[in-house]
Amino acid sequence: MGQKKLLRFGQIKSFRNVLEYPQDMQGKWQSFFENKHAIILELACGRGEYTVGLSAMHPENNYIGVDVKGNRMYIGAKRCLDEGRKNAAFLRTQIEMIGAYFAPQEVAEIWITFPDPQLRSSRAKKRLTHPRFLKLYNSFLRKGGLIHLKTDSPDLFRFTLKVIELCNLNLIHSIEDVYASGEIVPELTIKTHYEGLDIANSQKVFYLSFSLPEKWEEKQEELKEWISREKEIEE
Repeated sequence: MGQKKLLRFGQIKSFRNVLEYPQDMQGKWQSFFENKHAIILELACGRGEYTVGLSAMHPENNYIGVDVKGNRMYIGAKRCLDEGRKNAAFLRTQIEMIGAYFAPQEVAEIWITFPDPQLRSSRAKKRLTHPRFLKLYNSFLRKGGLIHLKTDSPDLFRFTLKVIELCNLNLIHSIEDVYASGEIVPELTIKTHYEGLDIANSQKVFYLSFSLPEKWEEKQEELKEWISREKEIEE
């Protein structure tokens, strides 16, 4: 590990707005923030651009960036400290473990911004909009709470639309080209480091928002069959 990374890992341990694998945090986030404002997560936050941007845009909410990469998280966490943002925090952990940190209905919304699309079909279950993750979010997300996806991957966009269709989820917005869609809501103008890289080489940014109904089925077998058919078409 490089010296710069080591320094950052050491420094964030002293940051009051960073919690690393904390114990017994379920139901205690209002005490942490010292208010009863809505809690909104940015999953796989990387450098935390959305946690930083949304916390400035909406001081009436609390934001938590979640990622396991502490050296990247350092950038957003330090900026929030320097700017005195008391409504922004960062949680260092694996997304698979996130259910251990939040109580039922403790989270109002989730943002998933430019995650690894896990393009290989064998890694589909690692996509953050896969039903197994949605089931995890459902354990702590408020009823009707929105899940936002912003990505440059057309494959992840199509995959998520198929999940919404198969599982009979509530689709709220679907935008195939954010910056060509006319007037853009302020939240979608926030740009992450990975958005600037255009790794997918799509020259587009896709956006979806949806919610989970009270009763829905994971439909994992049907989704697996769809993924297999998509792979055959590509080949």
